[in-house]
Amino acid sequence: MVNPGNWRKSSYSGPDDGNACVEIANSATHIAIRDSKAPARAPLTFPTGAFTTFVEALRTGSPGLSGGLPE
Repeated sequence: MVNPGNWRKSSYSGPDDGNACVEIANSATHIAIRDSKAPARAPLTFPTGAFTTFVEALRTGSPGLSGGLPE
Protein backbone atom coordinates (compact mmCIF):
# COMPACT_ATOMS: atom_id res chain seq x y z
CA MET A 1 0.00 0.00 0.00
CA VAL A 2 2.65 2.52 1.02
CA ASN A 3 6.11 2.87 -0.43
CA PRO A 4 8.93 4.81 1.27
CA GLY A 5 8.62 7.77 -1.09
CA ASN A 6 4.99 8.40 -0.10
CA TRP A 7 5.68 9.49 3.49
CA ARG A 8 5.49 13.19 4.35
CA LYS A 9 5.79 15.04 7.64
CA SER A 10 3.07 16.93 9.38
CA SER A 11 2.86 20.61 8.49
CA TYR A 12 2.76 21.28 12.26
CA SER A 13 6.24 19.80 12.71
CA GLY A 14 8.79 22.54 13.28
CA PRO A 15 12.54 22.83 13.79
CA ASP A 16 12.12 22.82 17.58
CA ASP A 17 10.49 19.39 17.48
CA GLY A 18 13.83 17.63 16.99
CA ASN A 19 12.47 15.77 13.99
CA ALA A 20 9.90 14.06 16.23
CA CYS A 21 6.59 14.19 14.44
CA VAL A 22 3.84 12.30 12.74
CA GLU A 23 4.29 11.22 9.12
CA ILE A 24 1.45 10.39 6.78
CA ALA A 25 1.13 8.51 3.49
CA ASN A 26 -1.89 7.83 1.39
CA SER A 27 -3.17 5.67 -1.41
CA ALA A 28 -6.45 5.85 -3.28
CA THR A 29 -8.22 3.90 -0.53
CA HIS A 30 -6.22 4.22 2.72
CA ILE A 31 -4.29 6.66 4.93
CA ALA A 32 -1.29 5.45 6.94
CA ILE A 33 0.25 7.25 9.93
CA ARG A 34 3.57 6.55 11.64
CA ASP A 35 5.90 8.02 14.25
CA SER A 36 8.93 9.56 12.53
CA LYS A 37 11.14 8.39 15.42
CA ALA A 38 10.22 4.74 14.71
CA PRO A 39 9.61 4.42 10.95
CA ALA A 40 10.29 0.67 10.94
CA ARG A 41 7.29 -0.01 13.18
CA ALA A 42 3.97 -0.87 11.57
CA PRO A 43 1.93 2.22 10.74
CA LEU A 44 -1.68 2.79 11.74
CA THR A 45 -3.80 2.38 8.62
CA PHE A 46 -7.32 3.70 8.10
CA PRO A 47 -9.79 3.66 5.20
CA THR A 48 -9.76 7.17 3.71
CA GLY A 49 -13.35 7.93 4.69
CA ALA A 50 -12.82 6.91 8.32
CA PHE A 51 -9.71 9.06 8.64
CA THR A 52 -11.44 12.06 7.07
CA THR A 53 -14.33 11.70 9.54
CA PHE A 54 -11.88 11.43 12.46
CA VAL A 55 -9.95 14.58 11.47
CA GLU A 56 -13.17 16.53 10.92
CA ALA A 57 -14.38 15.50 14.39
CA LEU A 58 -11.12 16.80 15.87
CA ARG A 59 -11.46 20.11 14.03
CA THR A 60 -15.03 20.72 15.09
CA GLY A 61 -14.62 19.51 18.67
CA SER A 62 -17.28 16.83 18.36
CA PRO A 63 -18.69 15.48 21.65
CA GLY A 64 -16.42 12.89 23.19
CA LEU A 65 -13.25 14.47 21.83
CA SER A 66 -11.35 16.89 24.01
CA GLY A 67 -9.36 19.73 22.53
CA GLY A 68 -9.20 19.97 18.79
CA LEU A 69 -6.84 20.65 15.95
CA PRO A 70 -5.66 24.14 15.06
CA GLU A 71 -7.09 25.49 11.84
